[in-house]
Amino acid sequence: MTEKRPTRDKAEGLTLDRVPAWTLALVPLALIAGALVALLTIGGATLGERRGPPVEDLGVEKTILRPGEIELAVRNVGPEAVDVEQVFVNDTYVDFTESPEAAGPLESQTLTLDYPWQEGSPLLVTMLTSSGATVEHQIEVAVATPEADAGFYGLMALLGTYVGVVPVALGMLFLPFLRGVPERWIRVVMAATVGLLGFLAVDGYLEGAEVAAQSAGAFGGIELLFVGAALAYFTLVALGHSLRGRRDRSEAAGAGGFQLALLVAIGIGLHNLGEGLAIGSAYAIGELALGAFLVVGFALHNTTEGLAIVAPLARNTRPSLARVALLGLIAGGPTILGAVIGASVYNAEVAVFLIGIGIGAIAQVIVQLVPAMRDRAGRALYPASVGGILAGIAILYVTGLVVSA
Repeated sequence: MTEKRPTRDKAEGLTLDRVPAWTLALVPLALIAGALVALLTIGGATLGERRGPPVEDLGVEKTILRPGEIELAVRNVGPEAVDVEQVFVNDTYVDFTESPEAAGPLESQTLTLDYPWQEGSPLLVTMLTSSGATVEHQIEVAVATPEADAGFYGLMALLGTYVGVVPVALGMLFLPFLRGVPERWIRVVMAATVGLLGFLAVDGYLEGAEVAAQSAGAFGGIELLFVGAALAYFTLVALGHSLRGRRDRSEAAGAGGFQLALLVAIGIGLHNLGEGLAIGSAYAIGELALGAFLVVGFALHNTTEGLAIVAPLARNTRPSLARVALLGLIAGGPTILGAVIGASVYNAEVAVFLIGIGIGAIAQVIVQLVPAMRDRAGRALYPASVGGILAGIAILYVTGLVVSA
């Protein structure tokens, strides 16, 4: 005897399982919006009068020094409006103009101070608000801010060329020589590259943390370093998988070596964009030593990228010089773009984010290089590779001493 299944009546047929899933989200969203509107309109009245002094906080985001003038871009990072009444520089009252006259929460304003500062001297700027609160900003060494003119951006383009285009081209030129080098020494070179990049990532983190401590904190500080690193790392991982899949499909379909090399060059160009951002932002925030350090480190690394680009070309006929130059430009050109963009950013928080992008790109490159340093037994760490890693660290350590000298 078969068991009869219960049938639904008409009222039971109108259940939630027939309602589209996306419409179910409208009810909680409407309740959340209503609750927020209620808090904004009548919530404050139910809390009574707030006692205590006003909560005022200003953060200096940008400092520009011109002859006889100091310009500060400040942001209100507190919950109440802030109006600057007086400004002192090294305990001396100075005339100033402000635009706008007051800053609401998260709003910014520009203070222009009339002060005959002397180059090389420290400056302590003290801002007195209408409530009597004081906010201090220390300028360690007074130096005229360089104008972001065509010459400055030309320097960024030149740095991008040094870091991206030239090293990749040099890596391509060394390919015939490396064909005759034993494979074990190639693995040692890859291990040294991993070492110098790891050292560079640590140095970038330390510098990013220092810049984050100087930011206003309105939109985050050190958190932006990790956000930028994670965004760059996972984005490049996803793009790398996509390009690798296209490369495998092209190879299975019998595509030419130039097409495979082009896909590799596109992937490397994405990495170099993050490298250019890190270098440009370092120069933009005034950390010239970090910028030069990054230039040397990335240039040493990018010479190995040229080998990865021309490797697919070795299996086919020699391509034309124009095609090889195109591959080098695709791989190294984004470094120029990144340096120009990074140099245009003078906000400390955005600079931290861009440095984080550079760190994420470094980490992703290290992950890609580790398989290339494995020995025939599949080990990533063995005496030769450990020696290569330590050699890479030593190279950048000595380079840092030379740059800072």
